[in-house]
Amino acid sequence: MANIEGGALSYEINGNKFVGFFAHDADADGPRPGIILVHEWWGCNDFVRERARRLAEAGFCAFAIDMFGGGATADKPDQAAALMNGVLQDMEAGTARLKGAYDVMLGHAGVDSSRTGAIGYCFGGAMVLHMARIGMPLKAVVSFHGALGSFHQAEPGSIKPRILVCHGGGDKMVSMDDLEAFKQEMDAAGADYEVIVYADALHGFTNPQATERGQKYGLPLAHDAEADAASWQAMLDLFERSF
Repeated sequence: MANIEGGALSYEINGNKFVGFFAHDADADGPRPGIILVHEWWGCNDFVRERARRLAEAGFCAFAIDMFGGGATADKPDQAAALMNGVLQDMEAGTARLKGAYDVMLGHAGVDSSRTGAIGYCFGGAMVLHMARIGMPLKAVVSFHGALGSFHQAEPGSIKPRILVCHGGGDKMVSMDDLEAFKQEMDAAGADYEVIVYADALHGFTNPQATERGQKYGLPLAHDAEADAASWQAMLDLFERSF
């Protein structure tokens, strides 16, 4: 039985402090693949920490990173939007945060630096796709109901990881037109990618709190247990092929 250890991990990038969460099996032998997790616009909260623990149980070292700084989280959409836009409006700094956190993960003794990946949710999906687009040395990247627009135009052949995009067919925040544009971009870049569309699933379909938040704030969000389970298994299948 796995002996999962998980806890806050503080780190610093360019003089700024961040608080992520690292989980791994303390009894595992030898280095394991390292997976970066990037949170939704709500911040590095219990949801993404739980996902990190699940990855650790599946045999990975999992590092849920902090993109907002200081471990900041939000409970209301306006707070979340302010935190997210603070990153999106300065993607040079955002890129530095992604690269810096990746280096922090590689510094853990349990991580095999030759086998790394990244997964992200909503805002985090956009971030991990950005990691792929800028040529970071990842083996696999998975976006769950993530934004698909590009901050960087990838050159043909420059995208290193296999990419999986898990998208809700009923998503009203990231449209099917956005998905088609993403496919065209990936085709032009020669990327190895797969898109899975879960019929009728709304934005945020992996998060058990999405339905309550959607109703509370009038947002088109909802958890979909079937799509959640299926997309998690698709991620594990990709990791098995990639590592």
